[in-house]
Amino acid sequence: MNQQKSQAYKLPDLSYDFNALEPVISAEIMSLHYTKHHQTYVTNLNKALEQYLEAEANNDLSTMIALQSVIKFNGGGHVNHSIFWTNLAPKNKAGGMAPEGILADAINKEFGSLQTLIEQLSAKAIAIQGSGWGWLGYDKAKDRLTLATCENQDPLSTKGLIPLLGIDVWEHAYYLQYKNVRADYVKNIWNIINWKNVAERYQAAKTK
Repeated sequence: MNQQKSQAYKLPDLSYDFNALEPVISAEIMSLHYTKHHQTYVTNLNKALEQYLEAEANNDLSTMIALQSVIKFNGGGHVNHSIFWTNLAPKNKAGGMAPEGILADAINKEFGSLQTLIEQLSAKAIAIQGSGWGWLGYDKAKDRLTLATCENQDPLSTKGLIPLLGIDVWEHAYYLQYKNVRADYVKNIWNIINWKNVAERYQAAKTK
């Protein structure tokens, strides 16, 4: 158990203040989203992993199986949000600035233009029923960019794709500010997308 506790997952550090993404995302939403929602995923993930190790040590297969859905949900929540925070940047730190280089070339090849990508991914994210994520991912087997959606906190890896850019459309990501108008939130979030981070993820995915 001591080894597990020393390796417990933690909230990643943010590279900006809670109010840095205003007016697109309010400081109140950022604070609650990061310190409450993301923290809860981390806490529950660590608890479930500790229980899993204990069950494994006791050869308790039924408990190990029962814990898998908890680990998937909370582990996915941690993975997804850890990517999401880096996918965003204040406007004075290049948030919303169009991608360049090989990512821009790949976007133009696959979608025709950045605007078409934005329109298509926005439509997918807005149309998600209930909670979930809209993703730009990389299909390594086909060496191409692709769009996908995931329900709840399912990570994009469950679809065999490498995540590059995620849009969180759980209500806790926007409701305090945008109420039930998810479309406005999705439209505005493009103003703070950190395309430099997306490009770095794309480069890393291609060279793995």
